Amino acid sequence: MSHLLAVNHLSIAFPTPQGEHAAVRAASFSIAAGEVLGLVGESGSGKSVISLAILRLLAPQARVTGEIHFDGKNLLALPASQMRALRGSAVSMIFQEPMTALNPVMRIGHQVAEAIAVHNPDLRRKELRRRAIAALESVALPEAERRYDDYPHQFSGGQLQRIGIAMAIANRPRLLIADEPTTALDGTVQAQILDLLDDLRRQHNLALLFISHDLSVVARIAQRVAVLRRGEIVEQGASAQIFSAPQHAYTRSLLAAVPTLQTPRDRPLTTLL
Repeated sequence: MSHLLAVNHLSIAFPTPQGEHAAVRAASFSIAAGEVLGLVGESGSGKSVISLAILRLLAPQARVTGEIHFDGKNLLALPASQMRALRGSAVSMIFQEPMTALNPVMRIGHQVAEAIAVHNPDLRRKELRRRAIAALESVALPEAERRYDDYPHQFSGGQLQRIGIAMAIANRPRLLIADEPTTALDGTVQAQILDLLDDLRRQHNLALLFISHDLSVVARIAQRVAVLRRGEIVEQGASAQIFSAPQHAYTRSLLAAVPTLQTPRDRPLTTLL
């Protein structure tokens, strides 16, 4: 299977008053077209830092080494102009908090149209509107055309996340990075968003990097899983294998820390290693 995205020995460090802090250490993984890789780990393990490195959105003081190959090109070596052309078109991202990702004083249809216009500057306003409405309809936003001129505060959390996904897929990317896309949503809406992402993946042969600390969510959507601990990938493999027979002690403790309906209330939760 050929890899659309291949991350090789990626290390990321940030300067601190005490010296350099290594946020990610020699991480390597790959994703094929149409495949979902779940990147899991507790808060602060380096998941979001990796996603920002792929998009080259880290602060200038970050020291990044290794290689990030997308469609045969090393993203870390691309000129800034070529990276801007890829970002939001071939490689796109869904952010964790849709309310903070959207401009609160800008109509939602205009925000989707703007995402399209950045990579299609010659399109006329009428065509931009048509494509924006089509993107909103593709994520099953109710009455997309009628609500084109509504503001973010007029939508529910689940609807806002659909709008964020519409912006991310409006230019038909080949790789979609989803950073904790269901964290703030209730169980029913969470399931709807996961089904939507899976439908979009199948329709457009999307490669999906799904980042989450929620193991049940990752088990539902990912074909393969990489487990991140303190900036290091300690285990990766097929989803079924990771969740049924984990090899690393940290993965086992991560799975054991998830409470179930059978977990005794008087027993302390498992401590992560």
